[in-house]
Amino acid sequence: MRLDRIIQALLPHDEKFFSFFDESARIMVEAAALMKQLPKFDTEVRTKVVAQIEQLEHAGDIVTHKVFSELNSTFVTPFDREDIQILASSMDDVIDFIQGSAKRFLLYKIEECPPEMAALIDTLYASVLELQHGVSLLADLRRVDDLRSIILKVNQYEKDADAIFAQAIANLFENEKNPIYIIKLKEMFVTLETATDKCDDVANVFETILIKHA
Repeated sequence: MRLDRIIQALLPHDEKFFSFFDESARIMVEAAALMKQLPKFDTEVRTKVVAQIEQLEHAGDIVTHKVFSELNSTFVTPFDREDIQILASSMDDVIDFIQGSAKRFLLYKIEECPPEMAALIDTLYASVLELQHGVSLLADLRRVDDLRSIILKVNQYEKDADAIFAQAIANLFENEKNPIYIIKLKEMFVTLETATDKCDDVANVFETILIKHA
């Protein structure tokens, strides 16, 4: 470990960052869980669920702003300031794309959720659960193997989502004849797949933090 890392480890830290990350992770999971339930409801209930997700997205923005504010007023941080900023932004991106997916599902009046879309939503939810577990380990970076296992799982979920997305688009152009509906579903698939990409971005920040603290 480099001398500056040793000094940083010995100095007192502001523990608020871990609370903020835990809160962002909780919001991600709640939003993804609601997204997972969305296709089961009628339009009236969907409208209420999307409103809940939008409230969560707003709450996520507030937490992210708190992280940035705390960075400006804290002398010693638990790990690099840049990594804290990127981690907060990356988690906020996940929430944003979940909210974007939910909003499109309602606006585009998707009556029936295609199997590939349901699979993408399930993959996103599984990835977010792993991220929440990973965030809980950041306060104790001695559990290296556990965090690396989570990183690998999220990486794999991102690859799974890529494969689902590719097959979904192929099936869409092969089987759907309505061009307007093709455009709607394609946008939904893109937004959901991008959300899993953003999950992978969070996992990559975990990996960067591990490397720096090895």
